[in-house]
Amino acid sequence: MGELEISKIEKVLDERVRPNLAQHGGDIEIEKLEDGVLHVRMHGQCSGCPSAELTLENLVNTELKEAFPELKDVVLVTGVSDDLIAQARQIMRQRKEAKK
Repeated sequence: MGELEISKIEKVLDERVRPNLAQHGGDIEIEKLEDGVLHVRMHGQCSGCPSAELTLENLVNTELKEAFPELKDVVLVTGVSDDLIAQARQIMRQRKEAKK
């Protein structure tokens, strides 16, 4: 398909990957594309699922590498995102304010 672009990858995710993940209450988000390596994070029921690595290998990798042979790898990002940490901090501030 030519040069790797996040918008093109998103389209393949929308058409070929997300419908399958949605059946299980999950989703996928692109964290970054760097040097031909796509870093993704699973959401919903797929986040933290013991089968997330299998899903990444059998579904995500397969579909994306078929569409983009120049894609070197797809890496699953795990752990707490910066957004989630910010949300937790906001909740803690609100609780602290409510106790005053």
